[in-house]
Amino acid sequence: MQTHSQGSGRLTTHVLDTALGKPAEGLRIELFRVEGDAFHLLKTTETNDDGRCDAPLLAGETMKAGTYELRFHAGDYLGRKGDGPLFLDIIPIRFGLADEGAHYHVPLLVSPFSYSTYRGS
Repeated sequence: MQTHSQGSGRLTTHVLDTALGKPAEGLRIELFRVEGDAFHLLKTTETNDDGRCDAPLLAGETMKAGTYELRFHAGDYLGRKGDGPLFLDIIPIRFGLADEGAHYHVPLLVSPFSYSTYRGS
């Protein structure tokens, strides 16, 4: 495994609406650091018109090895139509960062009834 210099890493994400076939604009995202049973909110942001965040979620000195959780507020984005709750509301993705100098990209593909993610580039 290639290691990178400290301070050069970053964490990014983007969201694609697979039902509409386009970027998910205006979707709120929260980033937490997970330490045992404790969740520490690090950042709240929203996707732009390209489904991306305007800046990395973590970069430089804030890029620390550990366990994190992204919470994608899909319910607010998908809207509240019809009777009863939406099938998907908040989508949590918990993951680990091992290399503080690497680029970690955690994309979300979302539709009203499914989602998927992967480690992107």
